[in-house]
Amino acid sequence: MDLSNGRPAGKEAVKDAASERVMAELALAIHEHRLQPGAKLSEDEVGAVYGVSRTVVRAALQQLAHDRLVELRRNRGAYVAQPSVREAREVFEARALLEPRTARSAAERVTEADITALRRHIEDEHAALDMGEPGRALHLSGLFHIEIARIAQQDTIEDFIRQLIARSSLIIALYWQRRTALCESHAHDALLNALASGNGDLAEELMKSHLLDLVSSLDLRNVNSAPRTLQEALGG
Repeated sequence: MDLSNGRPAGKEAVKDAASERVMAELALAIHEHRLQPGAKLSEDEVGAVYGVSRTVVRAALQQLAHDRLVELRRNRGAYVAQPSVREAREVFEARALLEPRTARSAAERVTEADITALRRHIEDEHAALDMGEPGRALHLSGLFHIEIARIAQQDTIEDFIRQLIARSSLIIALYWQRRTALCESHAHDALLNALASGNGDLAEELMKSHLLDLVSSLDLRNVNSAPRTLQEALGG
């Protein structure tokens, strides 16, 4: 018993764990583009897919809204966020400020174990593309960038980059026009080689070039949507 509020602590822990699981599953579906920007997230439907209560779903949606992956609209419910063109530009401008310098720092601190982990990310990206899963490849591509930030040992910047990449997933889902630019193998391979050689100058320049290429693959004028039912998106 939790004496501070008189409620069974065990039940609260179970509820919190269920909410965390639902939040993680929904976030992954958004990152992998199984849930498209603008998709409505009915509490009843999400609860039915995961076998949890509306209270659990509501807590998960509130956390996703805090992370700016979901929008909570008064009297209308929850929807996958739809970043505006202005937000899209701001996100990639922020990434262009942070990630090149982070790549330089990573080149100065990288270990053999780090290189092995990055190489595994690239292999998984290629495998996802070969299996016809571009959304999963996109998610893995984002993790590659987050891993570089981790290697740089700059925790505060890593947190910012993690948030920006989560927003980038939504932006790419909305504004993607040149899909070959997203996960071209040479971009991450070249970055990996620069990091492995400890060449900070090259790593910084390659990251700048890679981010410019990503921006050039976006059409920041039109919104393209591919609606799916919630059951289809979440595999229910």
